[in-house]
Amino acid sequence: MTLKKLSQIAVSAILIGGMLAGCSNQGDNGAATTVPKATDAAVKKEEKVKLTFWRNSGNDSENAAYDKLVASFMEKYPNISVEMTPIPYSDYDTKLRVSIASGSPPDIMALDAPTLASYANAGALKPLTAYFKADGNMDDIPKSTLATYTYQNEIYMAPLTESSIAMFYNKKLFQAKGIPLPSKNPDEPWTWDQVLDAAKKINDPKSGVFGIDPAQGFNNAGATAYFKYPIIWQFGGEIMSPDGKTAKGYLDSPKTKEALQFFSDLYNKHQVSALEYPPDPFPNGKLGITIDGSWSLSYLNDKFPNFKLGEDYDIAPLPKGSAQAVANGSWALGISAKSKYPDEAWKFVNWVTGQDGQKTYSSMTKDIPSRYSAAKEFPELNQYPKNVFVVQNQKYGRPRPITPVFPQMSEAVNKLFEEVTIGKRNIDTSTAEAIKTIDKAYADIEAQKKK
Repeated sequence: MTLKKLSQIAVSAILIGGMLAGCSNQGDNGAATTVPKATDAAVKKEEKVKLTFWRNSGNDSENAAYDKLVASFMEKYPNISVEMTPIPYSDYDTKLRVSIASGSPPDIMALDAPTLASYANAGALKPLTAYFKADGNMDDIPKSTLATYTYQNEIYMAPLTESSIAMFYNKKLFQAKGIPLPSKNPDEPWTWDQVLDAAKKINDPKSGVFGIDPAQGFNNAGATAYFKYPIIWQFGGEIMSPDGKTAKGYLDSPKTKEALQFFSDLYNKHQVSALEYPPDPFPNGKLGITIDGSWSLSYLNDKFPNFKLGEDYDIAPLPKGSAQAVANGSWALGISAKSKYPDEAWKFVNWVTGQDGQKTYSSMTKDIPSRYSAAKEFPELNQYPKNVFVVQNQKYGRPRPITPVFPQMSEAVNKLFEEVTIGKRNIDTSTAEAIKTIDKAYADIEAQKKK
């Protein structure tokens, strides 16, 4: 995938064993651009504090938004300076690992949601629960979002934005086949059986037209986690235990296997999905249904101006089996466990991720704010089509498994989907092997911690 947000979904192997073992003990969008409002008393006349802040470098709008937030923070708090260091995405993880292992991490760091447990388990992050309870306005954040940044009952990161996925469908292909159009109401999704029925009617491989791409094909493990885990949840299945220690009894549950079988059948039994598609099959009329992200709205608008929302395609909530579910979590801010100035660091984190900070950031980046109050500030986020993504995330969002072996787990589950679908392998056999791989990874990291 070449889209910005999907590149952020890919999870690199991080903070497990090796160098980190020594750490284990430890404006538009419908609203005007604003800067956060002052919420506390006048700045104390004390010695100047210098905070270091590392983040992955983003696009021009993201960089400009951070520049604005840092500048406004330092104007309000002249005794606190923030030295921000944007680092290219490809180098970010390695540099951060090295800084933590060497005992000189930045005071504040941006992290992708699935990496939380790895950092927290290694003792690299300071718990933020007490800060949130004091002035973090926790009720303004969906409980499922806070759960994404919680490990062993402690909140470790402050969310800034969200992204989400939905069902995109070719309206003209539906109408040509006499298929009733899905509801646009985020609370009224089609069932997967309804989706399958529509995909069968649209499917015409001889003409190069396919019914559905259910999860953005077969890409990296990060994409698997974002697009395929919801299918497991929608069928009532799970991937790992709530404490993130084992996949046994979860990945091999009957409901999870049912989801895997349904997914495989789309390709092998019903043949409404293909292992390979031509370039941009959806806007080019070669794909009836695709599951895609909120970020694709601008992509389709920019690259395919003649393929119009409302005329050629529309958006509906993700399908459901027995339940609605979508993966949540994006990049967020955490504080180093080794920071000498955690209180000042929290001031900055709370400034950036509070209501006004999120409003500033999202006004410039067009991202979805993670706070209820900030999302309400943007009229377009409360109207179709973007309300589909926002409401789904707020009401039906779920954390991807919070485990220190997330990279290994993602690879194992990615392989599982490939084996049962592409390789047509026995689900029980492949699932057992995936569980063995995941549970061994967890045992290895626990053994490493004890050394």
